[in-house]
Amino acid sequence: MKKWNMIRWILGIPVIVLTLILVILICEPEKSGITRAAAAKSVALALLSPEELNAWEKTYGASRFAADEVGEWYVPYLDYLYENDYLDEAETPADREHAEGFLTYREAARIAEQLSGNLKRLVPANRRNGEKAYPAEDWWLLYDSLLKEADREGAVHTETVCIYGTPENIQGCPAWTAYTSLGTLTFYGLSLDSYVDHELSVLLRDGELIHVQKDEGQNTLYRNVWILDGDSQGLMVYIGDIQRRIPFRKNYKKTDELIGNLADLTMDRGKITKVSVKKERISGKVLSVQAASIELEGYGTVPLDTEYKVLKTYGDVKRQQLSDILVGSENQEFVVAKGKICAVIKEREDAADRIRVLIMGNGFESRYHEKIEITCSGSIKKIQGDSETMLDPASVISVTSGDGTCSERLILEPQDGSELTVNSLARAQGTPSYGGRLEILDTENGLVLVNEIDLEAYLKKVIPSEMPSSYEKEALKAQAVCARTYAFVQSRSNSYSEYGAQIDDSTQFQVYNNVDPDEKTAQAVQETYGKMLYYNENPITAYYFSTSCGTTTNAAIWDSDPEDTPYLRCLSLQTARSRLSFASEEAFASFIKKKNFPAYDASYPLYRWNFKTNGTIIASHVGGVGKITGVSVTERGPGGVAMKLLVKGSEGETTISGQNAIRSALGDASLTLTLMDGKTSDGWSLLPSGFLAIEETGTDEQGVVQFRVYGGGYGHGVGMSQNGAQGMAKAGMGYEEILKYFYDGVTIEEKE
Repeated sequence: MKKWNMIRWILGIPVIVLTLILVILICEPEKSGITRAAAAKSVALALLSPEELNAWEKTYGASRFAADEVGEWYVPYLDYLYENDYLDEAETPADREHAEGFLTYREAARIAEQLSGNLKRLVPANRRNGEKAYPAEDWWLLYDSLLKEADREGAVHTETVCIYGTPENIQGCPAWTAYTSLGTLTFYGLSLDSYVDHELSVLLRDGELIHVQKDEGQNTLYRNVWILDGDSQGLMVYIGDIQRRIPFRKNYKKTDELIGNLADLTMDRGKITKVSVKKERISGKVLSVQAASIELEGYGTVPLDTEYKVLKTYGDVKRQQLSDILVGSENQEFVVAKGKICAVIKEREDAADRIRVLIMGNGFESRYHEKIEITCSGSIKKIQGDSETMLDPASVISVTSGDGTCSERLILEPQDGSELTVNSLARAQGTPSYGGRLEILDTENGLVLVNEIDLEAYLKKVIPSEMPSSYEKEALKAQAVCARTYAFVQSRSNSYSEYGAQIDDSTQFQVYNNVDPDEKTAQAVQETYGKMLYYNENPITAYYFSTSCGTTTNAAIWDSDPEDTPYLRCLSLQTARSRLSFASEEAFASFIKKKNFPAYDASYPLYRWNFKTNGTIIASHVGGVGKITGVSVTERGPGGVAMKLLVKGSEGETTISGQNAIRSALGDASLTLTLMDGKTSDGWSLLPSGFLAIEETGTDEQGVVQFRVYGGGYGHGVGMSQNGAQGMAKAGMGYEEILKYFYDGVTIEEKE
């Protein structure tokens, strides 16, 4: 009996095991799938940036989806997959039902194969499972392999992020938008509302969340938060571009001590458990701004904390960018902890009374200097780090790149109002001298030289470099207002913030200190003191140029939307202030050949010009078309400026776009221009302007096509014509009337 019981027991064990296996298999939930919409988004963003996808969508044409679905978030991603054969519309129709349905094994295999034949083997698609949902977890494993094929640059990457707010908890938050520790992100198609106050590991590309890989939990640390207000129950804080109230875990009695400070908040399940206030602050002039540090006068280079903030606290609190910190500014404080800048607190608007100019080398060819030698007729304060010394008059300061004397910024300040002479530098006037102070810093590419100077003193050395001092005072005053406005706006670009400068002294901005100032130009600056051009209460970008051809153009020549600068209009330089338009190439050619077309600057030599050229010369600047057979303007901008040039040759054709590129393609140092007054001018590798017409005049003995180009004006043609302003001043117009002629709808106000 015992023997049979033992046999039954032994035989029964496999049956029990098999039964348990069957139960597990039957009871185990089926793996959840991934929607086609979510998969399409991940594939599209592996191949294109959101910006590139948006540009593609604009040129794509009609969507494959019905009109009432075109606004859905998933449409551009799926359209892209359909268009590029990652999905077959015949098998997977373009509609909401299929977009929101699960991706199948068959579809996953098709996508993998389309990206790379090697990837298809990773998807075990067959007749039995082909129409079954492809598991989401398998998709994200496959996606890692897809990225290795499609995104070799690593644009799609993993980041750790804290979610501060979504449309669920922030009133007015745009749909599919999240405020996070990485800034404002979009999360089309994801369910993110439940992750507020969580720390997540995510996949993203260029501000677009693709996938939540892991929830790290709700025990988070919010770093460098600005405390706006609060009570015993909670705090109102500025965090991740939003204001938000966060409750305490337990009542807090000393809230008043927290307001107006930066702090780290320790969080547990959406509530504050600890507030760590950062009270140490320093202040000083910003000398340079780097990607990971800020150089402050008196402190040297101070590193930035990993989650630093730049906050404007006057008016409404607003988060700004590192690029918004103006070099030379003293209008902020720096919250510091453990030797690092945790926040830049901008407490008032930056002043407009000083400017910092990068002084270029000889010929304005390089921003770097091999050697700098400076002298001064008066005594000089020499500042370097925390060291200050006084130098006697006529002292020579000589620095050579790499000699170790300027690894830390060297500052030279005259003490009696005298100027610093840079003996190692040559300008049209000779050896230049500079008011204000000079700073020298040695970089890996050479020495850089920065001049910090009062804006009005700067203008007194800009005006004679940009307009002859012999011009009428009203023209000079118009130039002074333009130059002041242009300098103010361009200084905010912080173009050389890594060196501690805002602009340079070349034609890229405004030519500075190339010609000696005189009493007349100084008076023009003084009599317009502080005055700038405004449109809708904002300073304008006051472009100007030398000479018109009788008409100006607008910002469209730089592929900008003219509606962004409505004060820059295409207009004629006649008393009627009309707009010239040309119905055909023949009409523009007739205009540009007409030397007697009346305009305020019609008496200047470059008002009209022409020259001979040929296919050989043009071919030396335009490659890939073989022997030139024809050249023609195929598109013109406002006022007739050439915007597209078609060049045909024996081996093909090419289109050159943009007035500056056209001026370069047709220009050559060997050309001789015949000017309005009959005189000639040589060496025009860049033609005077893009207002031109081209005529074919036959071929020479070698069969080379000959051309004559007729043109007019000098410069880009946007904003104020300087010679036009001179003509207006001669006609009795005041500087305000001149400026309002060129800049539509502006006001002239003194900057406070």
